[in-house]
Amino acid sequence: MKFELRDSLSLPGDVGKPNEDAFVHAPRFAAVFDGATGLGERLMPGKSDAQWLAQFGARRLAAHAQTDEGGQRDWLRSAAAEAEKSFAALRKRAPAENYEMPFASLIALSLEDGTLDATWFGDCAALIRSGNGAFTMLGETLGKRARERERAARLGPAPASAGVREEFLPALRVSRNKVNTKGGEWLFAPDVECAAHAEEARVPVSSGALVLIATDGFLALAADYARYSPGALLAAAESRGLAALGEELRRIEAGDPDGSAYPRFKKSDDATALLLSVVA
Repeated sequence: MKFELRDSLSLPGDVGKPNEDAFVHAPRFAAVFDGATGLGERLMPGKSDAQWLAQFGARRLAAHAQTDEGGQRDWLRSAAAEAEKSFAALRKRAPAENYEMPFASLIALSLEDGTLDATWFGDCAALIRSGNGAFTMLGETLGKRARERERAARLGPAPASAGVREEFLPALRVSRNKVNTKGGEWLFAPDVECAAHAEEARVPVSSGALVLIATDGFLALAADYARYSPGALLAAAESRGLAALGEELRRIEAGDPDGSAYPRFKKSDDATALLLSVVA
């Protein structure tokens, strides 16, 4: 069995800023990455450190998935080690605090002998409808987005109105400083140690299964705006297409530009999704 790409979408949250999402797909591998918006000065060449990490990580993880022995944790370790080496070589200085490190959420799927192997960090997710119609969601999007809404509401009023504004940076930096530390959340980073902390699952699938993998910016249709349940979002992706859902997403956000109705830190986030079929 293999993946067949049915549809893809990657929208920047702001057309004037870099899209910090990335995606890759191959016959038996697919992944989406969501770079965490930087909270300090840029340390790497290019438009943003988060964009660099998402694109570098996606490219290297896909390369290892298609050429290396072992499993996804091994591939993640190799990709993170290469990112660590590149970050050390190309950055203009070492990070003074943890919040200056580039981080990314991701979810990756590989297909082998009727089983989907999944690994993930952060708030990307996979929605899976097996050949017999059973639905599975992998990832922590719903819980993590609920906590993010609570934080945005506490820091209001309307924090989305100016994106990551100066007044919110101290609180956001305190939170980011806990990432990839003991007791904190783990994300993909230029740090080989992160691979040991990825979440993982295995899901049996057969020919005819349908899979949507997406970043939290796209999954906001279910997680933040409650326009769909996760299962209904997968069905809508199949019936309506990802472009139509992307347009719906941006209409909702345009109608609530300052986050009054839907508390959040940005008017719109980067939104990326891949719709895949499992075929014989």
